[in-house]
Amino acid sequence: MSEARERVLAHLLEHSVRRGEFVLKSGRPSAWFIDSKQTIGAPEVMVDVATLVLERIPADTDAIGGLTMGADGVSFITAAVGATRGRGLRAFSVRKEVKDHGGGGRIAGALRAGDHVVVTEDTVTRGTSLIEAANVITEFGAHVELLLAVVDRGGSAAAMAAERGWRFDALFSAHDLGFEFEGT
Repeated sequence: MSEARERVLAHLLEHSVRRGEFVLKSGRPSAWFIDSKQTIGAPEVMVDVATLVLERIPADTDAIGGLTMGADGVSFITAAVGATRGRGLRAFSVRKEVKDHGGGGRIAGALRAGDHVVVTEDTVTRGTSLIEAANVITEFGAHVELLLAVVDRGGSAAAMAAERGWRFDALFSAHDLGFEFEGT
């Protein structure tokens, strides 16, 4: 395991994982919750998170983004760190609803039609936010190359992505954090 991966994993376990009684977005109960934004936004490991993302994304990637708020931190730190390493990536967000003023639409940021895109998310259980964002990005005219989560807590996103012809990857899984998958 790389030093960056070790540092991010340790930070996730210390600052992002919570044990107790929680209700997930799906309405299902869980004995654990992960707020991975606590790690993604932490100055002591945010460059490490971006480094791990940059190691996983295809070389021809033009842009990185996904559904706001879950994708924003990952997308923008990865683009910023990539820029310092000669890896120019445009960052963007997919709005949850169509904007009815200004330029309108659901895409905010530097995405261009024809871009090769990595769709990202902080944490996925079932993968529905990744799929929603990927659909919007495809409708916009960009090409989805990879769906990438920082943490896959559910274990079902890969199958959901594959059904649509997309590849899925995650920096960490529930198993890495000491838990079973919960995303059926």
